[in-house]
Amino acid sequence: MQIVPIGQAARLSGVKVTTIRFYEERGLLPKATRSEGNRRHYGPDDIARLQFIRHSRNLGFGLEDITALLSLSDKPDQDCAAVDAIAKAQMAKVDRRIEQLATLRAELARMVSACTHGTVADCGVIACLADHGLCQSDHAAAPAQTVMGD
Repeated sequence: MQIVPIGQAARLSGVKVTTIRFYEERGLLPKATRSEGNRRHYGPDDIARLQFIRHSRNLGFGLEDITALLSLSDKPDQDCAAVDAIAKAQMAKVDRRIEQLATLRAELARMVSACTHGTVADCGVIACLADHGLCQSDHAAAPAQTVMGD
């Protein structure tokens, strides 16, 4: 692969152009080389790094963890204990989120099963949504975000 402009780097890596700029500003990606017309250009190592970041984000890693993982991957001869620790911490976060989602699902299933299929005025789902006290589980602390990231 050769040096490519930002649009092609986005297509090759699966990362949006605006996100590439953001990663560059945050230091996750080295500053791009520039053409005579001041356009950003990226090489194979940049594309591979963007793919690493995208995959890490898809697995739910935060930008701080990705920064640490990238720093560690830049020094391949060192012990990987720090990498393992970051991955285990992420796995624990995913496990907690799965538990939260299971609680949410159970509560939603209970609400739906209580529906009498009458009018909205008598709807058990609407009543539960309006009054958290009618719920059987404490799902209020469950974050309303996905594990996937971008």
